[in-house]
Amino acid sequence: MATKDDFSPEDWAALVRAPLVAGLAISIADPGGPIELTKESMAAMKTVLEPVGGDQPALVAAIRADFAAEAADHHSPVKGYKPKSPQEIVDELKRVNGIVSAKATPEEAEGFRALLKTAAQRAAEAAKEGGFLGFGGKELISANEQKMLDEIDAALAPPAA
Repeated sequence: MATKDDFSPEDWAALVRAPLVAGLAISIADPGGPIELTKESMAAMKTVLEPVGGDQPALVAAIRADFAAEAADHHSPVKGYKPKSPQEIVDELKRVNGIVSAKATPEEAEGFRALLKTAAQRAAEAAKEGGFLGFGGKELISANEQKMLDEIDAALAPPAA
C-alpha cells in the first residue's frame, strides 16, 4: 500500500492537482466563456471534494484529503502549474499515471485513474457548448471535448505488463 511518504513532495503535489488538471484539459480543448470555464472547474473540484464511501483505496483518500485541506486553506493545488499547450496537459496526466503506477498497488492506481477520468467527464458535462459567454448552448459535450476525453483515457491507460 502506497502512502504520501512514498512520493517526493513534487510528485505528491502533482497527484493532488491532477484532478483539476484533468478538468483543465476539457476547458482548454474547447474554450468557452467565463461561465463555462467556472462550471467546468467547479465540476472537477466537486468530484474530488464529494463524500465517497469506504470502498476507495487509501491512497486516493489521502489525495482527496490533501486536496480538501488545500481548498479549506484557500490554496490552489494548481498554483504554479502553467501549461503552454493541451499536449502539455495530456503529458502531465501521463506522467502522474506513471508515478502512481510505479509506486502504488494496481488497485490504488486504478482508483486514482478513475478519479481523474471522472473529474474530466464531469467537467465536460458541466456546461452546454455552442452558446455565447456560457449562455444558450445546446450541445452537452463538444467534439473537441470528446476528443480530449479520449486522449485522457489513452494517457491514463494502465501500463503494459
